[in-house]
Amino acid sequence: MKSLVILLLGIGLQGSIDAQNSKNQEKGSPHKGVTLIVLGNVQDAGSPQAACKKSCCADLWKHPKQDRKVTSLGIIDYDLQKNYIFDASPDFPHQLQLLQEQSGTADKTAPDGIFITHAHIGHYTGLMFLGREAMNSKNVPVYAMPRLKKYVENNGPWSQLTHLKNISLQEMQNEVPLQINTHLQVTPIQVPHRDEYSETVGYLIKGPNKKALFIPDIDKWNVWKHTVTDLIKTVDYAFLDATFYDAEEVGFRDIAEIPHPLVTESMELFKSLSPQDKKKVYFIHFNHTNALLLPDSPQTKAVLANGFRIARLGDKVEL
Repeated sequence: MKSLVILLLGIGLQGSIDAQNSKNQEKGSPHKGVTLIVLGNVQDAGSPQAACKKSCCADLWKHPKQDRKVTSLGIIDYDLQKNYIFDASPDFPHQLQLLQEQSGTADKTAPDGIFITHAHIGHYTGLMFLGREAMNSKNVPVYAMPRLKKYVENNGPWSQLTHLKNISLQEMQNEVPLQINTHLQVTPIQVPHRDEYSETVGYLIKGPNKKALFIPDIDKWNVWKHTVTDLIKTVDYAFLDATFYDAEEVGFRDIAEIPHPLVTESMELFKSLSPQDKKKVYFIHFNHTNALLLPDSPQTKAVLANGFRIARLGDKVEL
């Protein structure tokens, strides 16, 4: 099998992003082309998290922040009037509404496709809103790896979505590109993670001009068969797992049970990247305890000072 880096280079290297282009990309292109929009940046359980009495959540129970949505990305194809969602989170209703408003497709009742990374609660349970208790949608394409497809087909309540044809499951294969339309190509890339019910994948999303890598969950970079720094160099944006900032944040929990790459570890690993490549990295998927959720925190300032970015709700980049 060809290495993923060769596959990416074969698709075509898009080059680095200068400061002015980056500024324009974050604004997005409102009426043409293909745009990626951040629909959420929080870990599966949300913020505030159930039963949390810590300072990170205490005030949020009384004063919720509207930008605290579970991690999800949207793709808007303005030219073809189509939109897609990557990971159906528990915040799916709000995220679908935002996607439709931003894409100018308010008449649509469902996205043109949903891509699922894996079967943990923040990444697929939003599919429930497609069911007859809610949208009662019709044959919405849901793209899934083989184990995940089988899990949805054979376990309620998800199986009801297939029986009632609310969704139409589309099976994918690892590292096999899937041409979604004339403008978009999506490639699932399997990553090591807790795979109780399904495989776990990230996605390479290729638009007409640029490429994005989306890996919201992975155990550790060094246990993956691919070299993440090499992949970053071949894409224009990399939305990467940043569940915990450092080991101190994890506290009493056994880090072996939650082996995400710490942001401090990732920054150390990425420090050899060029300034242009560092700017491609958007940290995402923050636990409710992660101070990167706070725009003015010392941790946020440290990430930005090191040349990286932090994904925020509503951020846009052009593909």
